[in-house]
Amino acid sequence: MVLFRGHSRYDLFMATQKTRQPVPYDRPTTYQICVQGQIDQTWSDRLEGMTIHLASMEGEPSITTLEGELSDQAALAGVLNTLYEMHLTVILVKRLNS
Repeated sequence: MVLFRGHSRYDLFMATQKTRQPVPYDRPTTYQICVQGQIDQTWSDRLEGMTIHLASMEGEPSITTLEGELSDQAALAGVLNTLYEMHLTVILVKRLNS
C-alpha cells in the first residue's frame, strides 16, 4: 500500500491485487528502508537492530539500506522518526513479508 499526498488529502494507491489484503499493523514484519546518506554501523541499536549496508558509487550520493524485522508499525514509525531527526532523505520503505 502506498500513500501519495494530494493537494489537501491522501490518496490510497493499490499496486496489485495481492496488496489489497489487510496488512496487520501489530505483528512483526521484515522491512527494507533505503535512505540517501551514510549511517554508521554503531547506529544499529538506535534503529531497532536493523542491519546497515552502505552502497556508494563514485560521483553519486551514498545510499544506506536498512533491513530487519520490526515488532510492529509503531517500531517502524520510530525508525522513520530517527531517520528524520538525522536529516536523511528516505528513498524507499518496503515490507518484505507479511
